[in-house]
Amino acid sequence: MMRNSEWAVEAHGLVKVFGDNRAVDGVNLKVRAGTIYGVLGPNGAGKTTTIRMLATLLRADAGSAEVFGYDVRKESQIVRQLIGVTGQYASVDESLSATENLIIFSRLLGLGRAEARKKAADLLEEFGLTEAAKRPLKNFSGGMRRRLDLAASLIAQPPLIFLDEPTTGLDPRTRAQMWDTIRRLVSTGSTVLLTTQYLDEADQLADRVAVIDRGHVVAEGTVDELKASVGSSSLHLRVQNSEDIDEARRTIEKILNVQSNVSSEAGRITAPMAEADLVTDLLIALRAAGIHLSEMSVQKPTLDEVFLTITGHEAGAPEAANEAGKAEEARG
Repeated sequence: MMRNSEWAVEAHGLVKVFGDNRAVDGVNLKVRAGTIYGVLGPNGAGKTTTIRMLATLLRADAGSAEVFGYDVRKESQIVRQLIGVTGQYASVDESLSATENLIIFSRLLGLGRAEARKKAADLLEEFGLTEAAKRPLKNFSGGMRRRLDLAASLIAQPPLIFLDEPTTGLDPRTRAQMWDTIRRLVSTGSTVLLTTQYLDEADQLADRVAVIDRGHVVAEGTVDELKASVGSSSLHLRVQNSEDIDEARRTIEKILNVQSNVSSEAGRITAPMAEADLVTDLLIALRAAGIHLSEMSVQKPTLDEVFLTITGHEAGAPEAANEAGKAEEARG
């Protein structure tokens, strides 16, 4: 059924205007099939509006988008058969159990009675909800509801799944379970496009990331590429004997060819490092000088640092200019 099996999503110049607010202002995206693609940005950046346009729920004011080669505007019926969208709670009836809700969804999608019951049981097991299967939905926690929502969206096993902030408000354990579930979806052949304002979520899950801010994609690439764009890695050392610290600093400056950037406190030394290969030379030189280390690590910049460098503000801190967009995204 797929016209283009390489690219799950191709979007060019998407624009959506609400009044005088350009919520999405020329977004380009290319999502390779079989991957997890993260759209990262603060509240009001335009993430949800972008997803809604790609999912045929909102008409773009300008630009074009295709899902597996099908135009989201002209061939929306086909696109809807290829996608699953989560973000709103999936339930038919709060007083019905999780099993009953999933059976109803399955029946609505044309599955037979026995097939629907098996599908419901399989999905509840997959999402760790078997023990709660007979409980009415109104007694579910937020995390259980979110997992059931994801299960419901998978009844049709769509090749492309949109997840709009799937772990917002969940406790750390439930978040980790959701991450495992999302990875499993991709390992069984789905493509996932996920929006998040959590940098660690993008770091954990995404093969590629688009950083979106005020309706624009301000950076795109693998997580490692984005981190590299901020600067090189840094070397963190701790010497066993604090009397060695000055000699250790001199050795680092000489071998790594860095100047006053070396900082030290409480026996720790931090130095910028452009070439990882030089670490071997440095360790040999420190050993030759009789300097013993109690700790050593090489660290890349965090995604937080990337976001701050690219946008000039932290990921969780949308500015006043975004308030209109925030209100719109809250509505949709």
